[in-house]
Amino acid sequence: MHPSPTLSRTRGNLALVSLFLATFVLGSTELVIVGVLDLIADDAGVTVGTAGTLVTAYALGLAVGGPLLTAVTIRVGRRTLLWVSMLAFLLATLAMVTTTTFELLLVARAVAGALHGAFVGAAFAAVGSIMPAERMGRGIAIVLGGIAVSTAMGVPIGTLVGRTLGWRGSFAVIVGVGVVVLAGLLLAIPAVTTGEAPGLRAQARSAFAPRVLVMLAVGVLLLGGQFTVFTYITPFLLEVTRVSDAQVSGFLLAYGVATAIGTFAGGWAADRDASRTLLAANVVLVLAMGLLYLTGTVPALVAVALPVWGLVGFGLVPALQYRVATLAGPARDLAATLPASAVNAGIAGGALLGGWSLTSSGLPAVVLTGLLMCLACLPLTWLTGRWADR
Repeated sequence: MHPSPTLSRTRGNLALVSLFLATFVLGSTELVIVGVLDLIADDAGVTVGTAGTLVTAYALGLAVGGPLLTAVTIRVGRRTLLWVSMLAFLLATLAMVTTTTFELLLVARAVAGALHGAFVGAAFAAVGSIMPAERMGRGIAIVLGGIAVSTAMGVPIGTLVGRTLGWRGSFAVIVGVGVVVLAGLLLAIPAVTTGEAPGLRAQARSAFAPRVLVMLAVGVLLLGGQFTVFTYITPFLLEVTRVSDAQVSGFLLAYGVATAIGTFAGGWAADRDASRTLLAANVVLVLAMGLLYLTGTVPALVAVALPVWGLVGFGLVPALQYRVATLAGPARDLAATLPASAVNAGIAGGALLGGWSLTSSGLPAVVLTGLLMCLACLPLTWLTGRWADR
């Protein structure tokens, strides 16, 4: 897909801003739950480990449902898919506010995750019609930047709202913001179609080629390792680092600001050398999580480890998205959803693995498990760097 020659720079910028704001809403909905997990557990009468399955449900919904929705809508205009999936997403989020049982909350999270995946895939297709090829990494970073900024701002603010008004209040505020963002999408996004892209069967052959699958495995391991730890970072800060409840938001804010900076910097770096960016980020991620494991009881050192982790942990995602898209060749529309699926499969597995580590061995073991996953990924990351783009 090539940028539209009739799209003005101003209209293109407005479209990118609307996509950024939309992914901010999506990211806030996905991740704010980490800051209120204990409140949901108390309200639902379940353990914190069981409440952690809400992270898994959303991630699995995104990982499986996102590509499925994209597959069945492969010939639908991306603009239409964007606003329809956003509207349905807001309705699913509203269901989280009103549900009265933990089981229904799990279902609502899974449905929202699937719609999140469909939206992100359509957003990357829209970027392909807005940005020239040599700036695709930066366009990808703008879409992903909304999720990163949601970590920096939406999650800490949502955590504060949730701990003041109750966890349902966090999601109610997100729905209100989302309605405004939906209106912006309808006004700013130009008509984006799939053009002369191959059919579903032809796209599937390229999208699921062995090299693409190995690249996706890198995403599973790197994000899985991170979310093994991040799902339970609030209990870790409270019980191991021993900071106050109010200070937790400050630590999460520092981490979140770093993820936002890292995402935009990662898009810039991906345009220059996506493979080298991935490898460097993997190495630094291992070092940062190693520092967190070894010095988790020292607040000052944790305050260093978390931002470094955030900087590279999300900074690697634009490079991952870029590499999958280029390796998939003509199947970019379908492949656009796959990095998000890999990332969220990792998040789902990481949340489960973290819960198991927490139950069996305690919070320090959670960090060690995440560290070992990221370390195990290094050989794969190095291998994928040797492959030329199609």
